Amino acid sequence: MTTKLDIPRDLIEDEILPRVSITSLRAVRSTCKEWEASTKTQILEQRRLIPIIKQVSILDQIEISQVFHCAGLLLCVIKYNKGLVVWNPYIGKIKWIQPREKYESFDVYALGHDKNRNHKILRIFFHNHRVLGYEIYNFSSDSWKVVYVIVNHEWDMWFRQQPGVSLNGNTCFLAEDIEEEFLLCFDFTTERFGPRLPLPYDEHNVSLSCVGDEKLAVLYQRSGICHVLEIWVTNKIDPSGVSISWSKFLGRFDGRVKVDINGGSFFIDEEKEVAVILNIDKPKRNKTRRYQTAHIIGQVGYLKSLSIGEALTTDESEETYCFPLVCSSYVPSLVQL
Repeated sequence: MTTKLDIPRDLIEDEILPRVSITSLRAVRSTCKEWEASTKTQILEQRRLIPIIKQVSILDQIEISQVFHCAGLLLCVIKYNKGLVVWNPYIGKIKWIQPREKYESFDVYALGHDKNRNHKILRIFFHNHRVLGYEIYNFSSDSWKVVYVIVNHEWDMWFRQQPGVSLNGNTCFLAEDIEEEFLLCFDFTTERFGPRLPLPYDEHNVSLSCVGDEKLAVLYQRSGICHVLEIWVTNKIDPSGVSISWSKFLGRFDGRVKVDINGGSFFIDEEKEVAVILNIDKPKRNKTRRYQTAHIIGQVGYLKSLSIGEALTTDESEETYCFPLVCSSYVPSLVQL
């Protein structure tokens, strides 16, 4: 016959007590001193979970149009750029980020951290569809500051649907001038953009993704008589601009998958040699709804397409649509907000 003293402590705390309701804990505490100590911990944990659940449930009441991630935190952009909220899903905490003045519909955001692991938010603002400047929100000071206002427009950035991706705490963006498209990496330590980094081809029609926290991937497509897709991954990258090199992933795909150049997104699994491309269908005549699709691509021409629901609009005109939200390479973190 097994007695209470024969039961392993980890079984008591991990399997038995979590299944006991708060109203029954008083009776359990009278069993022995060991159980009394464990139930006190259990009560504290249950009480801690109650405010966390209440706090995170706020996210059920808003529509999110974009998500950016860095070091375990998610920066969520509310539909129509109505606001920003940072969320740590692992510990169930959220933090509302108030604007310095107000957020604008064409704003572009990024989440990163400096070399001391201080988290920051980058907000790039536009005027007449051109990059005007940027400002930084610092979590440590809980405040914004205007870092730089761009006067000479030597380059520009897509303000719609092409978010930057996190790379070692910094953020890389697709940018362009009148001649070419290239990468720009924003350094959250110096709070400046680095020099231009070349892409593995000269044409446009590109989407950007990350592989883990130390590699970038780009999805390139060429339309015309022969529509093809290619994915390239960095072998090495130095965001300071010293060097960058690329290699092709999975070879070239045929024209069965076409990605909207305004924001189709993707992620890859190098180990399993699989790419997942997320897109929305083209608008149909007399139809106002558009739908999101995930295309799974593998070796030897493998392709499987899955519908993943209706696409939301991103502006109040309801003419611009939100592409599927994707957060690849997410790693849990205990960072407090």
